[in-house]
Amino acid sequence: MVANRPFALLDRDGTIIVERHYLADPQQVELLPGAAEGMKMLQDRGIGLVLVTNQSGIGRGYFDLGTLKRIHARLVELLAAEEVVLDGIFFCPHKPDDGCDCRKPAQGMVRRAVERFGFAAAESFVIGDNEGDIELGRRAGATTFLVRTGYGERVEKSPACAPDFVVDDVLEAAHNIVRIVV
Repeated sequence: MVANRPFALLDRDGTIIVERHYLADPQQVELLPGAAEGMKMLQDRGIGLVLVTNQSGIGRGYFDLGTLKRIHARLVELLAAEEVVLDGIFFCPHKPDDGCDCRKPAQGMVRRAVERFGFAAAESFVIGDNEGDIELGRRAGATTFLVRTGYGERVEKSPACAPDFVVDDVLEAAHNIVRIVV
């Protein structure tokens, strides 16, 4: 059974929150301008919100799963203050060379989200600030949005990165998605 609503798969660091190299302190979680407003716009239009994030800091021993849970709890708390609720959070704890099937741009997190929520990956939207996010979306057949926040402004200049849309932030991505979905 396929969900009767589209989903947005959002990267975390540099897309929704301020990029902090290997974020390990929940108190440093800070929403980027426009992120919550854009997510609320999508949510209010019935679009599901799923976080998909590589967190190799766990595999590298920089922080543990408990710390990641506290970081995500802080993120959920900040979003709730803006009346935004994530449908799900999926993360990859592995290092790049671990050969897992979940580290973006591999499709493991997308498959798990599709299994849990029953949406069509090819009818979803991927929003992120780096090449891995865009490649994740391409492999899933999704519509891709590169945001200029985080690493996005640098990534935009790379000819290897070919998103469907380049936007300033999640809010601008949301405006485009709403127009597409209508």
